[in-house]
Amino acid sequence: MIRSYFGIEQNPFPLDSLSLLSHQQEIYDILEVHSQQGGLCLLMGEPGTGKTVIKEAIKARAPKRLSVVSIARTLHTYTNTLKILCQAFNIDFMGTHFSCEKRLIDEAYNLKREGNRLIIIIDDAHLLEMQTLRRIRLLLEDFPQNHNLILVGQPALLQVMNLKINDDIKSRVTYSVVMKRLNPDDMATFILGQLDQAGLGHNTFTEDALTLIVRSADGILRRTRNLCLGSMLEAVRAQKKIIDIDLVNRVLIQPHWRNEYDFKQN
Repeated sequence: MIRSYFGIEQNPFPLDSLSLLSHQQEIYDILEVHSQQGGLCLLMGEPGTGKTVIKEAIKARAPKRLSVVSIARTLHTYTNTLKILCQAFNIDFMGTHFSCEKRLIDEAYNLKREGNRLIIIIDDAHLLEMQTLRRIRLLLEDFPQNHNLILVGQPALLQVMNLKINDDIKSRVTYSVVMKRLNPDDMATFILGQLDQAGLGHNTFTEDALTLIVRSADGILRRTRNLCLGSMLEAVRAQKKIIDIDLVNRVLIQPHWRNEYDFKQN
């Protein structure tokens, strides 16, 4: 609907091809280095701060000699993690955990002999039980050392690792980063960059509308994307090509954008 109305060929603010901001590119480059040397990396941040953007960039930009396995459907159990790993490597998930682990290790060495590297990404890793993570770590200890395990989650992941009982895992971390909320200038740069990518003019949002979006999103990329897309849908409904502050406010009056104070007053 947005594409046809605004006369563009590409969806604005697409999740699968968001361009990396400067700080995201720096994190991406560091993770790439660790994938060559072997590592255990923690990519953490509040929901919506851009972790998924980096994860998708790793998957989309992977060269032929790099295999990327992304695990996001595990229900955070070791059995389901093994099953998804086997599916990713085209290995039958049959028999005991031990037999599955042996086949995975053999396949990892086959990849190394062929000159391939391996990145394993586990999303929402803060929901993992430490015992499950410990079993995954022990499995990967037998993998060739040119692989990188990236745990993507909220900062609570590091809080759990800081417990003395989890020193065996924390001591193996080679890189960790907590993604911060963006400042207003970077937020505006992100929005204008996405308009450029979609083939839309910077005047698609008025200056007041852009300022309101930046202030309301409060440094969270996901909120920014949703607010921009919601405002564009309101523009389609109102048959307007320029998104002004009134259209943005039509989105902001929706209950999920209003805080607890607003509800108490009504």
